[in-house]
Amino acid sequence: MKFIDEVRIHVASGNGGHGSVSFRREKFIPFGGPDGGDGGRGGSVYLVAQENLNTLIDFRYQRRYRAENGHGGAGRQMTGRAGHDQRITVPVGTLVYDDGIHELLGDLRTHGEQLLVAQGGRGGHGNMAYKSSTNRAPRQFEKGGAGEERHLRLELRLLADVGLLGLPNAGKSTLIRAVSAARPKVADYPFTTLYPHLGVVRIAAHESFVLADIPGLIPGASEGAGLGTRFLKHLSRTRLLLHLVDMAPADASDPAANVRALETELASYSPVLAERPRWLVVNKADLFPIAEAETRFQQICRQLAWEGPAFLLSAAGGAGCDALIHAIWHALPDLPPAPEPTQLEDWGDDADEDSSDWHGDDLTTDWEEDTT
Repeated sequence: MKFIDEVRIHVASGNGGHGSVSFRREKFIPFGGPDGGDGGRGGSVYLVAQENLNTLIDFRYQRRYRAENGHGGAGRQMTGRAGHDQRITVPVGTLVYDDGIHELLGDLRTHGEQLLVAQGGRGGHGNMAYKSSTNRAPRQFEKGGAGEERHLRLELRLLADVGLLGLPNAGKSTLIRAVSAARPKVADYPFTTLYPHLGVVRIAAHESFVLADIPGLIPGASEGAGLGTRFLKHLSRTRLLLHLVDMAPADASDPAANVRALETELASYSPVLAERPRWLVVNKADLFPIAEAETRFQQICRQLAWEGPAFLLSAAGGAGCDALIHAIWHALPDLPPAPEPTQLEDWGDDADEDSSDWHGDDLTTDWEEDTT
């Protein structure tokens, strides 16, 4: 299945029904009078958040949605039936934009939350509404109001407390496999991870947080190198970033220099995101004896003049992972909430509606709880 996180769709609400022109013609009632009923309202279009969805792929096959028109009024003061509303399900975490004016209409963050995106047209009045002492046989009626039409842009941003940031093969997928039930693909070549993955990290009963594995970045990503920055937006909702660095990169590069390079890319993409709380996590300590790994870890921290929290671990072997996740759990209540979407770079005018189509063989966003 494909992971789709950006689509454009067209929605249209229903038109209101026309009012009716009718007169009573009943036996033994010599002066009947008008009895035309009003038209029914047109159906509206709503977007409804569903927690069991994790991709916008369904919108690749249906892009136009329309609610039902209202029915016309009838004699005997009968109001026309209202048109059925159109409810469209989207994943939790979907941002909704008006594609015409680039305005954020809503942010669906909770299950069952709904957003009105196209209001149905109002039903027109029948001639009964125009009856007066001076107009006893009105033939006027009102046409139903037109429904709204909108071109929408839907953008999915994963909801996670903590995001993993690092170069390809830094061990992000291995770490999320070690601390949660998520099972992203792990291999020894760059760009193993092509899609974001979510994992629920279980601390204890009723104590957990969500960790997001984001595809690796390389220097120049903010200008389109590698996978570019199309997945960095999924970090925008996180409250804490874990900057994962390989202690012994396969290309013999300097770990501290790699950290600085990604800091530059992060700042180029979003200065707001670059100011997010960030912890340093040095991975692959199992490649060296304990004393040497500790020495290399301290050297990396000194080179970076790192003042925040820093951790040494081996994601493959699990060493140090428990200390990391417990430290995260205790820090989360004191961390500031993620900024609203409008505070970040929400819109790209040159974004192509099909540019988010990445091909994969299986479901690539894993939302699983560790039941062990």
